[in-house]
Amino acid sequence: MPNILVVEDHPLFREALGGTIRQAFADSTVVEADDIESAVSTILANKELDLVLLDLKLPDASGFGGLLTLRTRFPKLPVVIVSGTDDRRIVTEALSYGVVGFIPKSAPKAMLRNAIVEALEGGVFLPPGFTKVDEDESDGSAGKRDTAKRISSLTPQQFRVLQMLNEGKLNKQIAYELDVGETTVKAHVSAILRKLKVYSRTQAVLKAREIEEDFVETEDKTQTP
Repeated sequence: MPNILVVEDHPLFREALGGTIRQAFADSTVVEADDIESAVSTILANKELDLVLLDLKLPDASGFGGLLTLRTRFPKLPVVIVSGTDDRRIVTEALSYGVVGFIPKSAPKAMLRNAIVEALEGGVFLPPGFTKVDEDESDGSAGKRDTAKRISSLTPQQFRVLQMLNEGKLNKQIAYELDVGETTVKAHVSAILRKLKVYSRTQAVLKAREIEEDFVETEDKTQTP
């Protein structure tokens, strides 16, 4: 009996996706979230989840930020992307972050079912005919994938600190929000710099933003007439 979380901000599509899952898996349990914050809360409240179906475009997450949040905080929980785009660069990038499937929103119901079955059985589902982007045509994607892997190596608390640094918050503010001492925040910042192989908070923030901007730029190109 699969327990599946659907993270999608569009109510109609979220409802349709949930209905399709229930129809394909009569004994399934489907829970829903409309942004990353509610997704995190839902995962924490549902320890028996088997799979997450995640839209990349959400109100509180840009680029691959939402995916990285879930992968960092819940590394053992499989994630399948359900996206309005199936651009090879975005699919390749998502795979490098550890997703176990990528389904275009235009996919038929049978493909959704096959993707879920494949993911639940430990495999990786990809769109028919998909081929990875080679490094020599990736426009620097190899370096960005390396950055993403480094970000994924952060602990959940370190990742939260990085997000707060990205918001321009000072150590004192971060310490207050996390209810820890400033010394602890400094230790987290030092660990973040070490893992990302950078020497300043500014460089760490630029690395994080690099991942978000890559998604946005690629998506814009796919929508250019």
